Amino acid sequence: MYLGDYIVIEKQTGQYRFDCCCVSTGTTFSAEVDPDKRDRFDDTTFPDQNPAACRFLRPLGEGRIGCTIHTDSPAQCKYYRCRIMDILSTEGKEAGYITGTLALHSSDSSLRDVYNRIITTVSGAGAEAEEYIRIELIRAGYQVR
Repeated sequence: MYLGDYIVIEKQTGQYRFDCCCVSTGTTFSAEVDPDKRDRFDDTTFPDQNPAACRFLRPLGEGRIGCTIHTDSPAQCKYYRCRIMDILSTEGKEAGYITGTLALHSSDSSLRDVYNRIITTVSGAGAEAEEYIRIELIRAGYQVR
């Protein structure tokens, strides 16, 4: 969420097109707001209330935030991947979430124990590792979305 310090809009070139710069690398790129996300992008409440956030982030609902330029996002964003999995207890209550680096964020000690057991058997990263973790969490009784 704090990539607003690193992803800077230098100039708006069209209604939904922007020339941008990745400050950390000095790389420039053009971005167009994804057509299916333009309604969300038009609501500037979130970036106005969160000035350190990337200007292209918007709420998705249920406490989640998403990128509105996913198609054109720079490499550092594509590799970062905020949340890849939400984990719910058997009662449907949020128990934690996993980020793109396969890090678990949870205060639920039971979930942490299960996750630590699972993660020791994961080799590598990427879609296969994510799917393995998802399946094992479901086997352990959690709901995953």
